[in-house]
Amino acid sequence: MVADMIELARQFGRYGYRRIAALLREAGWSVSDGRVERLWRREGLKVPAKQPKKGRLWLNDGSCVRLRPEYRNHIWSYDFVHCRTDDGKVFRTLNIIDEHSRECLAIKVQRKLNSTDVIDALTDLFILRGTPVFIRSDNVLCAE
Repeated sequence: MVADMIELARQFGRYGYRRIAALLREAGWSVSDGRVERLWRREGLKVPAKQPKKGRLWLNDGSCVRLRPEYRNHIWSYDFVHCRTDDGKVFRTLNIIDEHSRECLAIKVQRKLNSTDVIDALTDLFILRGTPVFIRSDNVLCAE
């Protein structure tokens, strides 16, 4: 039965254990949802999370669509990532990427990062690589 369950899970990738249990019952197996759930967990099966569709950015009148990068240094993006160390202390990383080449231009890691640190990191990159046409932060686009 486990082999049949794994085969059904492989065949119907978006089905969960309840629907697989129903398919097993249709195939002649006498199983409950609970038993299938236990076997499902034991085998390490999971329903893959749906990938969200890429949303568009627009104004209330629908006039602005997300600008796509066309060449290097056209659009840079920056964002913060928050993490914790094993002892529970928080740290933040500032990640700056070139959206066209997907090259990571800078990663700055500190316990506390503020707007001055962002300006310093961007200023250093402007000196090294020149200024981009646009900078995107949290999907908000700013012109040079």
